[in-house]
Amino acid sequence: MGHNIADIRTEYKLRSLSESDVKPDAFEQFTVWWNEALQSDIYEVNAMTLATADKDGHPAARIVLLKGYDKNGFVFFTNYESNKGNSLAENPNACLLFFWKELERQIKIEGVVEKVSEAESDAYFNSRPEGSRIGAWTSPQSKVIAGRDFLEERYLEITSQYKDKAISRPPYWGGYVVKPGKIEFWQGRPSRLHDRILYTKNESGWKIERLAP
Repeated sequence: MGHNIADIRTEYKLRSLSESDVKPDAFEQFTVWWNEALQSDIYEVNAMTLATADKDGHPAARIVLLKGYDKNGFVFFTNYESNKGNSLAENPNACLLFFWKELERQIKIEGVVEKVSEAESDAYFNSRPEGSRIGAWTSPQSKVIAGRDFLEERYLEITSQYKDKAISRPPYWGGYVVKPGKIEFWQGRPSRLHDRILYTKNESGWKIERLAP
């Protein structure tokens, strides 16, 4: 029996979020929710949607993994010559979105993206498993390839090339930091009257406002 897509719905009722509950600093509030997410049964808690647009305004979105954050912003790593890398070179504005359905929560982060230092990229690259480091050399990310055989043959070639040698970081691979101007915390509530608390960066810190659901 088929299902009507329009009839699929979930009633959110686990928690609430009020202005009196939140921290005055957006990063502190993120840390509160991040720690609660870490303690929950969430698969790949650091998975987040990265939305970009190129110079012509064409949007694209994909899942990337958060690999660190501090007062400067939120860090992920990728191939600089990938589609997302090309879009960020043309238009350095981006949005990150976490959706933790187990907690009925979302966090939306909007900001400007910059590359992290080469030293930071080197440090993270060298911490990765060997297979992932070889994979970074193997894949011409986002480019059209003839088939799976290309990747497997290239992987063997790179593995042989670096046998008994340190695997250096490709010059086209590294990190980005999303420096937020806005961070929105969304808590699901009954009857679609969700709680939405928006932090907007200003000269004195963060302006906190409630948005209508």
